[in-house]
Amino acid sequence: MAANVAPGVSLVGDVARESGVREALQWFTREKQWINEQHLELCRIPSPTFLEHRRAEWMAAQFRAYGCETQIDRAGNVIAFLDPDAKGPLVAVTAHLDTVIPPKSRDDISVDPDGRFRGPGVSDNGAGLAALLAVTRALKSAPPIEDRRAELVIIANVGEEGEGNLSGMRHICRQSPLGRRIGAFLVLDGASTEHITTQALGSRRFELSFSGPGGHSWSDYGAGNPVHALSRAVALFADTKLNGSPRATFNIGMIEGGVSINSIPTAARAKIDIRSESNEKMAQLVDLLAAAAERAQNVENERATGGKVTVRLKEIGSRPAGKLADSASILTYLRAVDAHLGIRSHLDCASTDANIPLSLDIPAVSIGAGGQGGKAHTPGEWFLPEGRDLALKRILLTLTLLLRDPAL
Repeated sequence: MAANVAPGVSLVGDVARESGVREALQWFTREKQWINEQHLELCRIPSPTFLEHRRAEWMAAQFRAYGCETQIDRAGNVIAFLDPDAKGPLVAVTAHLDTVIPPKSRDDISVDPDGRFRGPGVSDNGAGLAALLAVTRALKSAPPIEDRRAELVIIANVGEEGEGNLSGMRHICRQSPLGRRIGAFLVLDGASTEHITTQALGSRRFELSFSGPGGHSWSDYGAGNPVHALSRAVALFADTKLNGSPRATFNIGMIEGGVSINSIPTAARAKIDIRSESNEKMAQLVDLLAAAAERAQNVENERATGGKVTVRLKEIGSRPAGKLADSASILTYLRAVDAHLGIRSHLDCASTDANIPLSLDIPAVSIGAGGQGGKAHTPGEWFLPEGRDLALKRILLTLTLLLRDPAL
């Protein structure tokens, strides 16, 4: 790999010395305090999945203040252009707006004496959104990048977490006219510079529900019991053996049903998460889940002497798997930038907004936005901005190379 990267390292060095790029890179180091202040402010705006509009409006106002042409699309995504007259191909840099847990008040987002940010969403994805603002402001404060073959579009998108089902990125890639112009996606998600996500971990999520007539636990005994049927279905599916490659997992994460200990319930449901590097493997597991549900229904109804149970398997989320080609330009550029900056990174597989473009064969990677973070998706989430400017330089240099890519 070193032989392939070496010419790129020289190219990155030449690019970094150009006046416009050099000024933008210097801006990151000079404006650390401003970046931290914006980061904290955006995290204090609650943005749970499906309710991202307040943070979206705030982000849009910032981009407009920097001089970007900005709009919020039908899905709720914030779209900003450095060049309002951009007509040709586009390179997108994105970060998701939503958090798993929103802050209950502004005081939930705090700063420790050592400079560590604390509060829900400060790393995932406060770090990514702060990087979007910093990269945009740096580029608008410096002379334009020369020799561009494409233009940059900045996207703060909705619906990445949980049952958001990647709705924002799905809209951009599959429904928006903008998607047809985007030749590559650089997705910013969370902290660190250690990983480059090039393989999309697929997932499919289901709600399995049983319903029946219900009744009194003594006088109506014999009626089909949805909790019994659901428990049997869960046990049957949990016995599934997962061996070999491609890797796959499943998890029953929620079970609900019944109203009292002495009532036969009228309904019971469970939520199931299935994941794999392979769409085909996920499909096989879905078939096994459906078979377990049908078997559980049949056994419960054979046992019942009264009303029967019915079953429903509803898909509530789908994230397709996909993989970036090893020869993709975006990966070549990113590795060259890492070599130039002395960043040691590794390729990984994860579920991110990059799943959607990768499943459509659009080049995409997901990377961290620098600093250090931990305890994501919990009230104790934290982020330490130390070293963030290195990651911002990494992002800007990679975007500069992409904007000059002759293949776009």
